[in-house]
Amino acid sequence: MSLLPWTIYLSFAGAFVALIAGARCKCAARVTALVFSLAALGVTAFAAFDFTPGPALQTLVNVPWIPQLGVSYHLAADGISLTLVVLTGIASVAGILFSWNIEENVGEFFALYLGLIGGVYGVFLSADAFVLFVFYEIAIVPKYFLIAKWGSTNREYGAMKLVLYSFIGSALVMAGLLWAFASAATILKANGYAPSFSLSVIAQVAVQFSHAQQLGMFALVFTGFAVLAGMFPFHTWAPTGHVAAPTAASMLLAGVVMKLGAYGCLRVAIPLFTEGYAAFAPVIGWLAVIGIVYAGLVALVQEDFKFVIGYSSVSHMGFVLLGLAAGNLASLGGAVLQMFSHGIIAGLLFAVVGRMVYERTHTRNLADLTAMPLHKLMPFAAVVFVLAGLASMGMPGFSGFPAELSILVGAWKTSHIWTLVAACGVLIAGAFTLKVVHVSFFGKANVFEGSQDKARAAISAIPHSEIRIPHSSLPPITWPEKIGALILVASMIIIGVKPGLLLNWINPALESPAFQAAMNALKGGL
Repeated sequence: MSLLPWTIYLSFAGAFVALIAGARCKCAARVTALVFSLAALGVTAFAAFDFTPGPALQTLVNVPWIPQLGVSYHLAADGISLTLVVLTGIASVAGILFSWNIEENVGEFFALYLGLIGGVYGVFLSADAFVLFVFYEIAIVPKYFLIAKWGSTNREYGAMKLVLYSFIGSALVMAGLLWAFASAATILKANGYAPSFSLSVIAQVAVQFSHAQQLGMFALVFTGFAVLAGMFPFHTWAPTGHVAAPTAASMLLAGVVMKLGAYGCLRVAIPLFTEGYAAFAPVIGWLAVIGIVYAGLVALVQEDFKFVIGYSSVSHMGFVLLGLAAGNLASLGGAVLQMFSHGIIAGLLFAVVGRMVYERTHTRNLADLTAMPLHKLMPFAAVVFVLAGLASMGMPGFSGFPAELSILVGAWKTSHIWTLVAACGVLIAGAFTLKVVHVSFFGKANVFEGSQDKARAAISAIPHSEIRIPHSSLPPITWPEKIGALILVASMIIIGVKPGLLLNWINPALESPAFQAAMNALKGGL
């Protein structure tokens, strides 16, 4: 476990080396990024085998940073942190493999990419509120440049909207944390202790905050983090950002960046401000189920392939927020498992749509794609998308099933109505997934009964102005793409078959005094 901080250091070092290597050779930048991301994943795997689950955060590093303000460079991990660090490692490697085609400013691209990954690792390992916020901001900044420079449709608008939403959320988080720190410092000084930004210290002192303070602090911190988690009605940045982003950035946005917001809600807002949590849980629950159904219905009527996946991502993140609102062991454990599952599945869906399909057909319009029998032109992409679609629908045998089932079981204990509405969202997810699979990959198959040559010849007759496909063939799926896809497919199947691999880490962490206090407060509040 003591090696986990090296995931941060390797990512930042890789960003620096990739930037230098890219100035000389594009291939060197790609290989550098892959080597450093694989090294970070290897460190994570080694730490996972060495990990002993328990209720307490296990300190990795704790040294004074700004002692005058009570800030320490304190990194720690438990089963929740480790689960999301593993997700980040897998997503980062897959994203690099799906970015092997980047040709413009390759060094800068991978430098920003690895810088973002380093910030994500830092958030998941931070046990000091100030340090967590610093890493959180580090993870936000590269997103703008990745989208604005290497994105596609309305990339400047998408990048600016995403960053503005992110910074507004960050401002709310900062206001809440500074308020909590100042209030805790007053109490600590009155008792002869130095002020501290330590999350555990603030949680211990926060029980002495007034009810009004608890409500205000929780509202600021939870809302600020929930913006990045895509909570309705603050979700509109997500589909726009996903569509504008290059493939790897889309994979990271859906795969790990949205998880930063959900993790902040779980790690910071809920255990620190338990009274506020109990008071606002009903509101969060209703916003979650509204988001599940609303985003699913919007996905159902979209004509842009990537927008379908973007809104489905918002819908599935609603299950995470529902698990947090339900506030029991089953729902919270399911919420963390859903963070992992959605990170893998959404990353795979965006990889197929953005890299395999769009980069070859130059269209995301379903009306155009339905005239192409992509299951014949790109059978590997079709198989992978069908598997990812089944996982997204919550099919048994894939990671989405145990995650959503745990959330629904936990939600049933809290609110039957929430559960029934969320179950409708599952049905809607099945509808838009089956629709997009049929339309995009198995469109008007009767038109193309015969050889691939007939299928490809038909593409040339499509009038859509954006389609620029060589009539004879589509570029084959590359080996980096195949390897990246297989990594993600294997991950969602392994956890689908054996979810205990992660739940055996997650559930002991939820037995910590801080989480137990939050769950007990919710029982009294509901």
